[in-house]
Amino acid sequence: MAQNKHMSDLEKIWQKVQEKYEEANFLQSPEWQKMNELVGHKVIIEHFADEAWCLMIVKDARRGRYLEIPGGPLLNWEDDALVRRMLALIRKVAVREKCVFVRIRPQLSRKKEFLLDDLGFKKAPMHLHAEHTVMLDLTKSEDELLAGMRRQTRYEVRRSEKLAIKVEKANDQKIFKEFHSVQAETALRQNFVPPDLKTLLAEREAFADQAWIYRAKVSKKTLSDGKNPEAAVDDPIAYGLILISGREADYFEAASTDLNRKLPGAYALQWQVIKDLKQRGIERYNLWGVAPSGQKRHRYAGVTTFKTGFGGEVVEFVPAQDLVIKPLRYGVDWVIEMIRKKRRHL
Repeated sequence: MAQNKHMSDLEKIWQKVQEKYEEANFLQSPEWQKMNELVGHKVIIEHFADEAWCLMIVKDARRGRYLEIPGGPLLNWEDDALVRRMLALIRKVAVREKCVFVRIRPQLSRKKEFLLDDLGFKKAPMHLHAEHTVMLDLTKSEDELLAGMRRQTRYEVRRSEKLAIKVEKANDQKIFKEFHSVQAETALRQNFVPPDLKTLLAEREAFADQAWIYRAKVSKKTLSDGKNPEAAVDDPIAYGLILISGREADYFEAASTDLNRKLPGAYALQWQVIKDLKQRGIERYNLWGVAPSGQKRHRYAGVTTFKTGFGGEVVEFVPAQDLVIKPLRYGVDWVIEMIRKKRRHL
């Protein structure tokens, strides 16, 4: 990564952390700090030079204040002394901020969950960002990526090319507002809670030219098959919000219209994103949340087949963990979140 003389000291350290810890992504970035501050959260970053980095967000919920550490901390989890030093600092911050508990979800493989044993954590009742995801290796050639797709996915990508579905990208305020409107309709159909417009615009401002909304649209050739008489040229089919940080890009939010049920707009969109990211030299593409194996009623069950169809590796991070600061208050929180988890099929 090229050095920038206009970067702050903190940003320079973050750049070194990204180089040191391959798993680092936007969730611990200064951009994520800025986004959260724009929507009103207090954010604290602590680090030991580039050896350990921790971005902490103070969240005020009705049931009590807590400290959220998404995708972090970033450190060598096999260095017990370093881990305990960072956890002592995290606990100190949580006490100072009068938090009920600390919720962390490190970028640590589920296979290494044993490294969290004996550190005072308990499994959180709710997830924190995408704990199960699909990672595409973008260092592979386009032919290799196509060959790695599920046959049906490859067919839909090719069909979208034959239909000449148009895919474009933008990051102006107008497209973010359009995305918000369409996502609100998508959320009603698919029963999920979308981010509000303030959050989306904060992401745009914080990430600047590292945040893009892709939009797949109907073309004249798409209509020439005569199977979609209700569609018009340039009608939107699917949208995706892509956030980029370091070597990783993330398919962070999505939206679609009813046309997406009939036309392979989402496939065209993803294939264009993949090609663009490769051109930019991005090494991996995180397709974000998928359902855990065997959980057919999970919130992400409907998109899991679509996302896994692009090949890649299904990655399981350790589930969110809680560090309890105020046991009595935490007990009430735990019951409330378990009820919420059941209702939302999480």
